[in-house]
Amino acid sequence: MTRESRRSAGASRRMSGPAASRSHAVHPGFEGGQYAPLKVRDIERIYDTALRLLEEVGIGEPIPQILKYAIPGGCILGDDGRLRFPRALVEDLIAASARRYTLYAPDPALDLEVHDKSVLFTTSGETVNILEYETQTYRPTRLVDLYDAARLADHCQHIHVFGQPFIAAEYSTDVYVHDMNIAYAELAGTRKPFALGIAVVDHIEPIISLFDAYLGREGAFLERPFCTFGGCPIVSPLRFGKDNAEVLVKLAELGLPGDVAIAPQAGATSPAALAGTLVQSFAETLSCLCVMNLVRRGSRINFGMWPFISDLRTGAFSGGSGEEALVTAATIQIGSHFGFMTSIGAGMTDSKTMDAQAGYEKALTVASAALAGCNQVSSYPGIVGSLMGQSFEGMLIDNDMIGNVQRMLRGIEVTEETLSFDVIKETVTGPGHYLGHPQTLSLMTSEFLYPDLADRTTPGQWEEEGHPTIYERAHKRVHQILSEYYPTYISPEADRRIRERFPIKLDPRDMKPGNGRWRKA
Repeated sequence: MTRESRRSAGASRRMSGPAASRSHAVHPGFEGGQYAPLKVRDIERIYDTALRLLEEVGIGEPIPQILKYAIPGGCILGDDGRLRFPRALVEDLIAASARRYTLYAPDPALDLEVHDKSVLFTTSGETVNILEYETQTYRPTRLVDLYDAARLADHCQHIHVFGQPFIAAEYSTDVYVHDMNIAYAELAGTRKPFALGIAVVDHIEPIISLFDAYLGREGAFLERPFCTFGGCPIVSPLRFGKDNAEVLVKLAELGLPGDVAIAPQAGATSPAALAGTLVQSFAETLSCLCVMNLVRRGSRINFGMWPFISDLRTGAFSGGSGEEALVTAATIQIGSHFGFMTSIGAGMTDSKTMDAQAGYEKALTVASAALAGCNQVSSYPGIVGSLMGQSFEGMLIDNDMIGNVQRMLRGIEVTEETLSFDVIKETVTGPGHYLGHPQTLSLMTSEFLYPDLADRTTPGQWEEEGHPTIYERAHKRVHQILSEYYPTYISPEADRRIRERFPIKLDPRDMKPGNGRWRKA
């Protein structure tokens, strides 16, 4: 059996979906916090300055839905129209916010606990293009692409949550049709917890109704909300964004977690000084936490300080820099210091394809975020071109990388047994190597993680197999999975109920084998 055939056989054994056999070496929820670029005194100074900003400068353009709760709650609306948050009020609302919660999945066996510095990895991005492997060109995203991405993520052991990686560009002019179909496609493609970016508050309740139709009972979704809604309620610097701010209030009213992503860009929409960017993004994110807890004390928020970096030579966004890795870790350290449930955008690359540049840029930010203890690392698996494109092959490559980051998080267990004194003594005085030792055999799968795609053959074997790149191997794997794996997570009865009530555009023929869209490469 050739190495390629062994890879294929291993892939076939994993074709049973998200509950397929997992590596014993890693699992969701390892604790981070090993990397801490800020001193405690630094965090305290950033905190004090952020609270001063909220109290003295405030947040501009507060919407009526926020003022309804903020003014009676103790905020001050200035003559300049800016909403100010007194320091004592902010501190009170920080203390009231939720510190842990369950991230529900459509399949209860895949529920995840979010707490302390436990680390989970999720897709994200909402990009607008797909990078085509064959032509190395970008094309607009389609609804069926999202369904395919969800199916693919279902097979990625190290991606724990499916966050919306891109929009369906073909329906971008009809936002209601777009949002209902995004919800349906994610539900149809994965059993993992998933997330949606919602721009229009009026779409939240219809989407909940769609999920209730899937579950077969009104009110069922709110009992176990397996989808997280989110957006960016702040327009930097220090202004509310109307549409997403309305979403934020509505989520709090419904008792749902708010998944916010506050993304000022250093040197453009926040100070070029990284400490100043941390101050501003902290103040902006705190304002969202305050709003949710003014609406409902104990609200759950994914505290998403997502500061980005600019290349100051051009003003362009730069997601894969060392500065991005540094500021990413710092934001997590700040959030964790106050016990918030943190999220961050990581795994970005300015490369336009899945090349060496993409590899090192993605690994920098994903590793720094995880090692800092981020609860949900939106690791952007497959995202290329400064968040402008998505590569299916890249999703699988990044899954490999994320697995290795998890192995770093797990660390090294030091016990009397693992110190291995007797094992060393036996080997030194016996065979002189450990390859056949019972300890080695017992630890092969529990101590070591084996990549799905990375090549560990000899140069000679690699040449015999046609010197394939990891990109080429990923391409074959994508086609294998997507040509064969068509889950039926939505029953025919539920599908009928949903399609009768909502404008579902995903063609049922595209959700079955033999549709001609994919073939084994």
